[in-house]
Amino acid sequence: MTPSTLLVIDDDPLILQCMQLCLPEPEYRVLTANTAERGIEVFTRQHPDAVLCDIQLPDRSGLAVASQLRELDRRTPVILITGQGTAETAITAMSNGAFDYVTKPFDPDEILPLIDSALETGRMAKRPAVLPGESKLSAHPSSHHTGAVDTILGQCPSMVEVFRSIGRVASRDVAVLILGETGTGKEVVARAIYQHSSRHDQIFHAINCAAIPETLLESELFGHEKGAFTGADQRRIGKFEVCDKGTLFLDEIGDMSPVMQTKLLRVLQEKEFERVGGSKPIKTDVRILAATHRNLQTAIADGAFRSDLYYRLNEFTIHLPALRDRGSDLPQMIDYFFESFARQLGKDFLAVAPETLRLLLEHDWPGNVRELQGTIKQTLLKASGAVIVPAFLPANFRSAERRTAATPGAASAWQDQLRSDIESKLQSGSMTISDDIHNEVDRILVTQALQACGGNLSETSLRLGISRPTLRSRMRQLGLGERPDDK
Repeated sequence: MTPSTLLVIDDDPLILQCMQLCLPEPEYRVLTANTAERGIEVFTRQHPDAVLCDIQLPDRSGLAVASQLRELDRRTPVILITGQGTAETAITAMSNGAFDYVTKPFDPDEILPLIDSALETGRMAKRPAVLPGESKLSAHPSSHHTGAVDTILGQCPSMVEVFRSIGRVASRDVAVLILGETGTGKEVVARAIYQHSSRHDQIFHAINCAAIPETLLESELFGHEKGAFTGADQRRIGKFEVCDKGTLFLDEIGDMSPVMQTKLLRVLQEKEFERVGGSKPIKTDVRILAATHRNLQTAIADGAFRSDLYYRLNEFTIHLPALRDRGSDLPQMIDYFFESFARQLGKDFLAVAPETLRLLLEHDWPGNVRELQGTIKQTLLKASGAVIVPAFLPANFRSAERRTAATPGAASAWQDQLRSDIESKLQSGSMTISDDIHNEVDRILVTQALQACGGNLSETSLRLGISRPTLRSRMRQLGLGERPDDK
């Protein structure tokens, strides 16, 4: 899995060492520089997800460094480290696009969530959301990614319409409302719109409106003045200010409180806002992308969502279908994610056994694409062989398999089905009945043997009483995934 990369520019070796200890590999990769010149050099070469930069550097001001980094790539968040006496300077820098600031001395437990937020913001802006027919780089020509991409898959009519909609609206500077159940990929669609827009070289921020309490959400979006409320010991710059000229993705907009809906509506109408506790209007030019799993029409009827805000957000709407409604897309997605995640996790993968595929196809997928991805990752981590058999699936899938196997009359039903197949072939005048029926039986036999042996080809060949080359050949004939160059 690709680590999150943080560049720390500071001439204090204790700060550099602290960040390396607090952000360990393999989840993180910490790059360090003790001068401004070295920091800019590392930034240009390594393209980190975020930067932590001290204001006081030996060769240049950290503010000048932050400004130059912003010119090089506005999508990379920069957090400034400042002494107690220079907080106002850092706040001014935030007004010009810095992500946030921290004052010395700082508590690692307090700064780490801020660093994680900056890293996630940087990754989201740069991680390509690739549409069908695009190369991994064409979705975002200026991306410097390390191979991690989100490919939006699908060939069913509803997904084809989603792709068309992204193409129609991406270059139009209008608000977009993305609707769909939880886990359908609304955030990936938002990033695809952003990356295909004229603002793709500007900052992209995502806020989950359901995950932040109302009082904190107001400050997160609009910022606050010093003394605006208890604990507001410094001015804070909100995302509408930081994100000027960029794109703001408001996820789970349907969970926003009525008070916050009113304040958001004013920003959309007037293109200006005031910080909490402030009186000076601040102009902003931000493109809004919003998403929700809720039925906003029902929420409007219930008085839980403002109709005028709905119409402001709904200048263009994209509906994402549930995974269970996407028909033939599911087998394609299963195969794609198994191959993709196997590469990421360094796992062997040849094929999905037919019984495993049946269980995956019969599942209802209430968590949609997110649940599918999680299931496939869990399965690969548990797999001890290159063929994915049902034993590797999560427990709920194996329980479903046992319930099916324990159903009274299951064996006789299978025999009846086999007899029916034979009768059908006899009546059709087929001249390959013996081969066809033996292939059906062999497919069940080989699949079940692979499952019993945990996908291990050597053990399976011993249990079946055939050589490994014969097993490989038989698997190729049965379409069980073996290829001529498989070992």
